[in-house]
Amino acid sequence: MKENKMFTYIKEVLENMPSGWLNITTHRLDLYDEKLAKTQFLDQFETLYTDNNTSAAALNKLPTAYDYIRLGHPLSCLLEWGIAQLNNLRAENVISFSSKTLPILAILRTNLLDSKHTQIVYTQELPACFDADVIKRVYGYTFELKKVENSDDISKFDGSTIFLSDQDKIGPIHTNPNIDFFISLYGNLGSVLVVNGAQNESYVSAIQHVRRRETIAMTPANSLTALNAVIAQSAIAYKSPVEANKTNVLQAIHKITGAATKPLVASSGLSIQYAILMGLIDNALENHKGKAIKIIVPPNCYGGTNDQARRVAACLDNVEIVDLLVDGDNDMVQSIDAVLSTIAHQDAVPYIIAEIPTNPRVEVPDLIKLREVLSKKRKTAIGGTAIDPVFILDQTFCPNVLFLGEDKILASVRTISYVSGSKFPSGGQCTAGYCVANKKTEALLEKIETHLMLCDNEATPLQYEILAKQLPSMNQRIHDAYKNTREFVNFIHTELPDAKINFVSEELANQGFTPSVFSLDLPTKGTTDKEKEAYKRALNLKLINLMITEIPDESKFCVSYGQLKGCYWTVPATSTQGTTKEGDKDYIVRASLSPNLDVQRHKDVFLKFVENI
Repeated sequence: MKENKMFTYIKEVLENMPSGWLNITTHRLDLYDEKLAKTQFLDQFETLYTDNNTSAAALNKLPTAYDYIRLGHPLSCLLEWGIAQLNNLRAENVISFSSKTLPILAILRTNLLDSKHTQIVYTQELPACFDADVIKRVYGYTFELKKVENSDDISKFDGSTIFLSDQDKIGPIHTNPNIDFFISLYGNLGSVLVVNGAQNESYVSAIQHVRRRETIAMTPANSLTALNAVIAQSAIAYKSPVEANKTNVLQAIHKITGAATKPLVASSGLSIQYAILMGLIDNALENHKGKAIKIIVPPNCYGGTNDQARRVAACLDNVEIVDLLVDGDNDMVQSIDAVLSTIAHQDAVPYIIAEIPTNPRVEVPDLIKLREVLSKKRKTAIGGTAIDPVFILDQTFCPNVLFLGEDKILASVRTISYVSGSKFPSGGQCTAGYCVANKKTEALLEKIETHLMLCDNEATPLQYEILAKQLPSMNQRIHDAYKNTREFVNFIHTELPDAKINFVSEELANQGFTPSVFSLDLPTKGTTDKEKEAYKRALNLKLINLMITEIPDESKFCVSYGQLKGCYWTVPATSTQGTTKEGDKDYIVRASLSPNLDVQRHKDVFLKFVENI
């Protein structure tokens, strides 16, 4: 009776849900409390469930579940809640993944850091992507594998027991108190992890963090497919991928980047970054045995990049993070030169991650000097030839700039570039990301692809479909969005000359750097630094709230860039995602304009803001 009520309720919710639950990637920050991600949404959802309220208006008023769908979204939360209801569990103990491997790695990571044993038990076959040797050798995880006839055969183990099972139907789990974690594998939809027992609930936040940084939640479309199977209590209706979409995407990336090497497409920008890092670490272990690996990363770059790199280093004794200072009074080229000289002296393996333009201050280094510094021959402390760096370039803010082609600026330097496809490549319609390499690093792509597939983080069929549709128009959209942004920036400069605007110069724009994002350091008041900072932070929110209130159909308080329409506003500019150190956050407004918005209307509202400062 209880189950039938739930099935009926979910069915009506799916019929009345806001369209954004299914087709947008970034959700409103003005309805979001990050500390209560998922729980605040489900608490209020359960109130609607108790009241049997499925009205579109009520669903539309629910708080944001997560600000960005890579972390989770309303439909993943609803799926997890439904599975929890079927099994009399807390919804927090159910976590869906797009990947079939990463939920396993999430548990292994926690147990590695806690020096705890793990056994992985399965009944049929391990996922094809699961390579036990590579996981032990490169990731440093330890575990035992055990095949059984059924879950009843699993006995008590001194450590954690993970039970893997292939499923084509979502329903009650056949529990066994000797199993700590149930991972159900659902073909190309992904997987669902269930944390069993109060003694294992401490794992939940760590597992969520892996989903946040090294992979993505089950996508909205796949969560909807799973939910339809739940309410029908039928087998999941899997769809076959359309190979033509993947072919078209790879061809489009070749054309956009000018790179002759094979592109790799992942479920998100961080998914491809994780494959790059683990692939390069794998290469270093093989070709530079016994040498320390240094990941060089700006401490105030995009929060996910920073956090993921540090998480990788935390698990591996031979990997260390080196801070790279790139913003403000620091020059990227000089910082790289100094860091590489130190690492050469140590005879270590240098991998550099950097954004061009930088985020949030939209700065571009002198590219000729950058090439010279990266190409410079250095010596170790004993006079040997130092290992040359690999430059991992995040060009999410300028995916149209050609860095890697045969005659381009970084052609002679070992370089891999990657882009978050949730921005301009897809127009904000999916999270997929991609990477390409120049000829100097082509050999590394095989390792990167190995780890992309091992982590089961390749782009989904729908993501390929969206990219195939949107990539051909990307460069034109970038051009049009830049024109709107330049017009708005010039207007702000005229009307509020005391504000500091971080945006590319006309000279850089003429070189092809035409982003449509800028950051705005508003003028402040006060006698002490504390008073000035408090005033500025209040002013930031006053501006954003005015914009989203006066132009609700176009201005939105959320984190992203490269959207098809409207204007996105956020603060702090470097990260709203909770893991950037407070001292590295930059509390300035960031605005991202699209090719399709009413620039004059935004000018009018901004002028109203200026008049009321």
